Amino acid sequence: MSKKVGNFRKIIFSCTAVFLILCMSGCSVTDLGGTKKQELDFTVLEKEDIPEELKTQIEEKKDEPMKLTYTDQGQMYLVRGYGKKESSGYSIEVKELYETENAVHIRTELKGPGEKEQVIEKHTWPYLVVKLDYQDRHVVFEE
Repeated sequence: MSKKVGNFRKIIFSCTAVFLILCMSGCSVTDLGGTKKQELDFTVLEKEDIPEELKTQIEEKKDEPMKLTYTDQGQMYLVRGYGKKESSGYSIEVKELYETENAVHIRTELKGPGEKEQVIEKHTWPYLVVKLDYQDRHVVFEE
């Protein structure tokens, strides 16, 4: 019996070793931070200028906060949505959009209704779509 237990332990050890090697070889870490290289030129799109397929994705996800990227014909679209709100009067500002060696970074800010602004009590879904030239980098949505 001890021979069977010994063989069983060898098999378990071998399987565990193979599993760990496979896990470690498939994982890599990319540093998405880094030094700001340059600001990127971008355009904030009006709803009628958003590609139809992207509009569909936004519509499906608009109730919850969202961070989407979409590429089409040499262009990159970055979407930042803030979910369902109980009134009108919200706006979104792009605070930064820049590139580092490994990533594109975007930081936006949701601005609530101003004190002097006329607010309508109805559900709204504030989101922003930014269009820029395609970048072959990860996208980091910063808070």
